[in-house]
Amino acid sequence: MRVFLIGFMGCGKSTIGKKLAETLNYKFIDLDSFIQQKTEENITEIFQKQGENYFRDLEKESLNEICKMENIVIATGGGTPCFFDNMQKILDSGKSIYLKMKVQDLKDRLQKEKNKRPLIKNLTEKELVNFISKKLLERECFYKKANHVLKSKNINEKDIEKLIT
Repeated sequence: MRVFLIGFMGCGKSTIGKKLAETLNYKFIDLDSFIQQKTEENITEIFQKQGENYFRDLEKESLNEICKMENIVIATGGGTPCFFDNMQKILDSGKSIYLKMKVQDLKDRLQKEKNKRPLIKNLTEKELVNFISKKLLERECFYKKANHVLKSKNINEKDIEKLIT
């Protein structure tokens, strides 16, 4: 079985994914980390050197590769479901869970780790709220296609385990 965690940056995909994989005795894969290992470059460098289109191609190729693996929990990038036929690939390949959070809760989380995230690094608090609101509006139509939607800022691996077993 493959379990895909989707949602906006900062919603907890990687944190929950690691715990869920451990609980299920599955392998955990963070899609961005997978791409970084594959290319030996970090995501910021890929965006800067080759651009977003190149990154999205790599992301799709990596997703297709991961979808051949078994017994894994995958934390996708926030934009992964929104490009090409990635969301359909996710739906066809396993169970998907959208970790849904309110804009304010995402802002509170992301504010603490802005320096680790190039897209939001230089945004003021107001700009961050606007960025999150705008991107969520664009992406939610993809996220909502997930098999399950969990609404909470305190989601844990036990909540997800109940959905998939």
